Amino acid sequence: MRASLGFGKMLNWDCGLEGRYANEEDAYLSHGIVGPGSRSDALHVALATVGRVDVLVSWNFKHIVNLGRIRLFNAVNLEQGYGLIEIRTPKEVVPHEKTL
Repeated sequence: MRASLGFGKMLNWDCGLEGRYANEEDAYLSHGIVGPGSRSDALHVALATVGRVDVLVSWNFKHIVNLGRIRLFNAVNLEQGYGLIEIRTPKEVVPHEKTL
């Protein structure tokens, strides 16, 4: 299982993925999923997609954890030859303790 611990920590920068994540980021922008002012959000999803993380976890409901945008991110991912990415909130992935 891979995890995104922040930009750059997920990928080995010498593994030749730089062009791929930049292309994916540009594809999200050109499809209008997020605007130019949200380039860092597009980069976040692109890094997770190209790095093939199991789940991208975010509190960013406006630009990332948003059902409509998740569908658009995944449509572009498929168009670009990548798989679907799971995007969830922390509450959805942290185990819940039983209340007594």
